Amino acid sequence: MKTFELEGKGREIAARSADQKRALKAMRKNHEIPAVLYGGEKVTHFSVTKEAVRKLVYTPEIFVVELSIDGNKTMAIVKDLQFQPVTDEILHMDFLEVSKEKAVVMEVPVVLEGHAEGVKAGGKLSLQMRKLKVKAVYDQIPEKLTINVDHLGLGKTMQVGALHFEGLELMNAKNAVVCAVQLTRAARGAQAKG
Repeated sequence: MKTFELEGKGREIAARSADQKRALKAMRKNHEIPAVLYGGEKVTHFSVTKEAVRKLVYTPEIFVVELSIDGNKTMAIVKDLQFQPVTDEILHMDFLEVSKEKAVVMEVPVVLEGHAEGVKAGGKLSLQMRKLKVKAVYDQIPEKLTINVDHLGLGKTMQVGALHFEGLELMNAKNAVVCAVQLTRAARGAQAKG
């Protein structure tokens, strides 16, 4: 998995909620995003700039983040993002500190490879799940999960339960369909004639 370096600036939490709301509003107006780091000895509140996280958030790739908050470095992953519903602006970010001893759950992109038998017979290959949830130590998680579909026949599906990746535990439902070769009208017509 690729590493993304991110600088953060520690922030204080106001005692009164009205003061807190004012501080967060001022921070967002200043093109900063409030963020929280969980998973360590204590919860750390900090802020990052919108420009700094652009290449981390708006990408199909996954990263482990080398987070530097006021000079203190830690490894983390992005756990949650909150967007403004109308403008799609990032309102808040949650990070989870990771270590080589503790497994984490992450969503990893799925990539299909090969030519399905069903496609050669006139079917259409469709990817139902673009990402799969995996549980593993962060340095064991790959950048993408590659699935070979050569043996997938016409009208057949590939479910999560049929997949296995070394060192990874798949967290999705076993009967969830990852990809399928669907019958097209032309393929149905050819089947009816044959």
